[in-house]
Amino acid sequence: MAFLRSDQPRQPLLNAPASVLLLIAALVLAHIARIAAPAPWPNDILTQFAFIPARYSAGLAGGSLLGLALPFVSHMFLHANFAHLGVNCVWLLAFGPIVARRFGTGIFLLFFALCGVAGAATYLAFDWGSPGGVIGASGAISGLMAAGIRMYPWPGSVPGGAIAPIFSRPVLLFTGIWLGTNLLFGIMGFGVGPEIQQIAWQAHLGGYFFGLISAGGFDVLRAGRRAPSLDAG
Repeated sequence: MAFLRSDQPRQPLLNAPASVLLLIAALVLAHIARIAAPAPWPNDILTQFAFIPARYSAGLAGGSLLGLALPFVSHMFLHANFAHLGVNCVWLLAFGPIVARRFGTGIFLLFFALCGVAGAATYLAFDWGSPGGVIGASGAISGLMAAGIRMYPWPGSVPGGAIAPIFSRPVLLFTGIWLGTNLLFGIMGFGVGPEIQQIAWQAHLGGYFFGLISAGGFDVLRAGRRAPSLDAG
């Protein structure tokens, strides 16, 4: 987020935490592995591991637990093409570092995954029974955006202090702009249809608001893990 402040020196591009760079590498390698696989595997992988609501409306009666649970996570590592992948990696590189530095590797990766799961669950709630699926990490990255905005060093904030309240002016302003943009996607019909989608505004909503609301709780968890232990005596 340093690019938003003119009074800070520019940071090298690869100065991002290792957890962010490794996550980007995992997304890239997963995409390359899928498209490099011999036919019909690339399409079969999409069908098997994309998040498709119809799988749950039809499969709750007899689907395996693993088969129903895995797409909540696996869809994040599937992308339609390099443009889709590239956009997500750029946003991950923009918002991931501020969250990773504050949370630490383990909590950051857990937070990323749960934001993606929340995005998929929201997509399921909006499109129950739909054969149209969703792929990509944008739901999880939307959660990082929300947390990153709350962690950004706004004027008057104390370095390393509490994150910004949800109802603070900059957080509300960013949320309003972000929400309006995604609702526009919904009105225009993006993320709705019989095919696997790379823009799913429903997943963006779920990931963003999960990240916005839960960032404080994860920050308390982070602070608790880093607090010095006291010897009994």
